[in-house]
Amino acid sequence: MEWTSIVAIYILFWVVSAFIMLPFGVQTHDEAGIAKIPGQADSAPANFQPKRVAKRATVLATILCTLYVLNYAYGWITPEDLMFFGPDPK
Repeated sequence: MEWTSIVAIYILFWVVSAFIMLPFGVQTHDEAGIAKIPGQADSAPANFQPKRVAKRATVLATILCTLYVLNYAYGWITPEDLMFFGPDPK
């Protein structure tokens, strides 16, 4: 696999991981016991920390991309393994 493909796959994993990590550890103003600003949405986060989200996304994306590349190299799971319906290939 080309290194540029690995970088592109890593970026895709990172973006998906960042969206997955967004809701974890975030509290609303009501949950944190902080007064809301007039006109503020009830679901607005009180303690959003983008650096923490980026760090968590980086760790998760690194693990997932590593597993993906290793699976590509060693062929642990093949397309035939994912065929749940249809005729048995044997």
